[in-house]
Amino acid sequence: MTQKKSPQGGTFKKFIVVMVIILIIALGFTGLNYYLKYFGPNVTGKQEYLYIHTGASFNDVFKTIKDEGIVKDSTTFYWSAQNMNYVNRVKPGRYHLHEGMSNRKLINMLASGTQEPVTLSFHDLRQKEQFAGFVAKKIEPDSASIIHLLDSAAYLQQYGFTPDNVYTMFLPNSYQLYWNTTPEKFFKRMYANYEKFWTPARKAKAAAINLDPIKVSILASLVDAEALHDDEMPTIAGLYLNRLNKGMKLESDPTVIFAENDFTIHRVLTRYLSINSPYNTYLHTGLPPGPIMMPSVNAVNAVLDYQKNDYIYMCAKEDFSGYHNFATNIADHLANAHKYQQALNERNIKR
Repeated sequence: MTQKKSPQGGTFKKFIVVMVIILIIALGFTGLNYYLKYFGPNVTGKQEYLYIHTGASFNDVFKTIKDEGIVKDSTTFYWSAQNMNYVNRVKPGRYHLHEGMSNRKLINMLASGTQEPVTLSFHDLRQKEQFAGFVAKKIEPDSASIIHLLDSAAYLQQYGFTPDNVYTMFLPNSYQLYWNTTPEKFFKRMYANYEKFWTPARKAKAAAINLDPIKVSILASLVDAEALHDDEMPTIAGLYLNRLNKGMKLESDPTVIFAENDFTIHRVLTRYLSINSPYNTYLHTGLPPGPIMMPSVNAVNAVLDYQKNDYIYMCAKEDFSGYHNFATNIADHLANAHKYQQALNERNIKR
């Protein structure tokens, strides 16, 4: 006699199958949710960089990310950051963002401090204040903190500089450094480059003309301010060295303009020559106490490889080409000066 299957047994089996299916679906959903939270694309691409300031907390970072719309879903970012313990691993810096980055990739980058360096390129900056302001636009420290070190005799002493001549340490070039570089680390980086530049060969050339690297750079700043064309720099350097060796005043017009602190002056009048300043080389013999601008590498090399000549005087050419007429005697110089003054008058250039 055939036994009938128990209805209850069949129902139980169906229940088990259904439960297994539900469990599989739940696990799949949980896995998908986990994947999306960690590995799914979340960075929007609205901002190219995320800046995290020194001393920032996780809450500061999260506020920036949320306020600037850096991620699509700030809740999943927060959840991921908590689970990856990023809240205790915040590092300052400038972080390059890519659209579609996942929470996991973004958090790993931030927690490891994997920054993209900034490129700092500077040249032709006349004054320390101008330089500090320029640098502060590229890295985290503000201009006041940089100026503080530039003006600190005690701090600069360790590098062998003074507030007057420290500007000679900064050689125009392109540098890569991290955005959150401190003012002290910035100085160390610049000094390392300065020492690398001043090779034994360059120091020997400086010694041969009775100058040290700082004085070479101060003289180079005068050469740079006078020369519109680099090919004329060695000639001007030779002229200035002639005057130094003869004990003559350098009588450099750019030093008067620097002392007056008016860089709009195109015509140095007699009244400017009596400005009471240690930078006025019409009043004081020898080099000024510091550079009148950040000297270029070409100007420094022009002093070291100066042209040997007998020139004592120079005057801008009357054709306004940017070149100079040079002279070995006062008579020729006065004739050159007269031609230039006439040209200024014809163009109604009064100052």
